[in-house]
Amino acid sequence: MNFEGFIIHHTACTERDHQEEDWDFMILRDGSVKAAPSLRHPEYIHICLEGDFNLEYSLMDFYQKRQLFQASKIIIELSRRYEISPLYLFPHHDTCPGINFPWNALVIYPAGGYH
Repeated sequence: MNFEGFIIHHTACTERDHQEEDWDFMILRDGSVKAAPSLRHPEYIHICLEGDFNLEYSLMDFYQKRQLFQASKIIIELSRRYEISPLYLFPHHDTCPGINFPWNALVIYPAGGYH
């Protein structure tokens, strides 16, 4: 499969087309991950974070930061597996995951390891 990148969601999204069956990976508040049996979309891999992530990183609690770290690990692994740049991250919508979402917290540079 030739994926173009990753779509990031959060469960606080109010968009009508935001359905659980659309997500490839759900990262729960406790840091556990629910994966779909197979990747569901031909162009993008969809990752959803449980909760409201329309916050600056400094305002997030331990659990939210752990969820972001889990998302980073998933992104870097799938980037290697499917030869996608881990920098190709896109929001689901203008309001999902929100204008305050800490995109830099998801970036892990493959050549330099974890940030």
